[in-house]
Amino acid sequence: MSASTAESPLVSHGGVVRGTRAATVVLLAALILLGLAWELWLAPTGSRALALKVLPLALPLGGVLTLRLASYRALTLLVWLYVAEGAFRAATERGTAMQLAWLELLLCAALFAVCVVHIRSRVKTP
Repeated sequence: MSASTAESPLVSHGGVVRGTRAATVVLLAALILLGLAWELWLAPTGSRALALKVLPLALPLGGVLTLRLASYRALTLLVWLYVAEGAFRAATERGTAMQLAWLELLLCAALFAVCVVHIRSRVKTP
């Protein structure tokens, strides 16, 4: 196989892959920090154990940093759990908690979109 046919994802779509990886890491970290701050300080529900809800978001972080495509794919599915939570809480909460739920929805939408762009840039189309 020649070097031109066996290009790595970083070489063939370098700018898009690097940019989407950086955006994914930033959005994922923001979603984790929002979940922790929400349940621990900003609008606690009474049970600090609810802060553990962000633990599943930390699982794909290592794969995202090492550009594992499976991690990006898993993250696009995982983010829908947080969309559901954000939508439910945006509809049922008031005040600060409602604003935090809308922020969660915004972060989830952006994270999903960035992951889709990353996946599409790396998957070969016929």
